[in-house]
Amino acid sequence: AEGRDIYQPLLLAPWEAALGASVEVQTPAGNLEVTVPAGSHAGRKLRLKGRGIPSSTPGDLYLELGVALPPADTDTARAAWAALGKAFPHFNPRQAKAAQGA
Repeated sequence: AEGRDIYQPLLLAPWEAALGASVEVQTPAGNLEVTVPAGSHAGRKLRLKGRGIPSSTPGDLYLELGVALPPADTDTARAAWAALGKAFPHFNPRQAKAAQGA
């Protein structure tokens, strides 16, 4: 926490980050439903105004997005990852990071 602001990580599945999603987030003040915009990437911060530490002027809640990868621990999962790789043959994550400024 910084002042009355709260910073909290929010892990997403790759498809939630890519396609956008409505996710439930546990906060100190209770659960909130948060809309994650399509095309979100790890490191992006979402600001929820007034959802930080309560006071006469409440702080803000900042959600820092991360992307969690499902394991490739079954034949089906490995096939899904392989299909994703084939769907994006020219994708280079090292170039994508530079383009995002991360």
